[in-house]
Amino acid sequence: MNEEQIRQLVAEVIKSIHEQSEAAPEEMKKSGPVIDDGMIPDVREDDYRSYIDIPDAANPEEFLRIKKQTDARIGLGRCGNRYTTKAYLRLLADHAGALDAVMSEAPEHLVEENHLLPVQTLCRDKNEYMSRPDLGRQFSDEMKQKMKDACIKDADVQIILSEGLSSTAMERNTNDLLASLQQGLKLEELSVGTPIYVKYSRVPAMDVITEITHAKVTIMLIGERPGMSTYASLSAYMTYNGYVGIPEAARNVVSNIHAGGINPIEAGAHIASVARKMMEQKASGTDLQLF
Repeated sequence: MNEEQIRQLVAEVIKSIHEQSEAAPEEMKKSGPVIDDGMIPDVREDDYRSYIDIPDAANPEEFLRIKKQTDARIGLGRCGNRYTTKAYLRLLADHAGALDAVMSEAPEHLVEENHLLPVQTLCRDKNEYMSRPDLGRQFSDEMKQKMKDACIKDADVQIILSEGLSSTAMERNTNDLLASLQQGLKLEELSVGTPIYVKYSRVPAMDVITEITHAKVTIMLIGERPGMSTYASLSAYMTYNGYVGIPEAARNVVSNIHAGGINPIEAGAHIASVARKMMEQKASGTDLQLF
């Protein structure tokens, strides 16, 4: 290919790009960031489930109906073989949010506001928590004694909170979820022990606390492993007569508790009803009949 042919090829490509831009729908031309008072809007405020970002969709109504049912990134626009700039920036922002959820610490004021007894597993810091799951299941003798001295014993229900793998989940959901759960347990006429906050906890740490407090039902509210679309989600793990070494099949889980999943207030009421069933049936996990 000589120099003249290269010039003609470049001219044709530029012309083609210009024609495509002129033919683009008005809503696509306006999809760039709108600057208001010198500030570019937060890309995370863009609800990508509410619009179709590809031209000439075969069945746009059905496509949009499906998109509204999931956080999955379907129907994203592209430029050549890449995402559009808007879609790519949203991916980067959500990845950063998930990383922050894992590596950040839960706000200390949540412990004080909700009158939680603070304890810590054998993990000394976040890095050790991430690399040594076994230490997140154990407590020092000092921490065990602290719980023995401060906690109400033999209650119907013991509540435990932990940021787990998402401090964001604890920050956004704790107040509403805990208030709803406590109110639900009161309505179910179940006694509640001293609420505990466990720093750097894995789920089986709840079994150690059950053996210390002798609670019948133990509920651990813990941050879930974050994803790219959901990094503020809590789960509630529940056991009846738990003990260290209890099989995972003996746990019940209410997961996906967050604003875009199970509403925290509704989740609290549901968890309380499950606790009542555990008390009535004296069972949990696969032995519990919920329906």
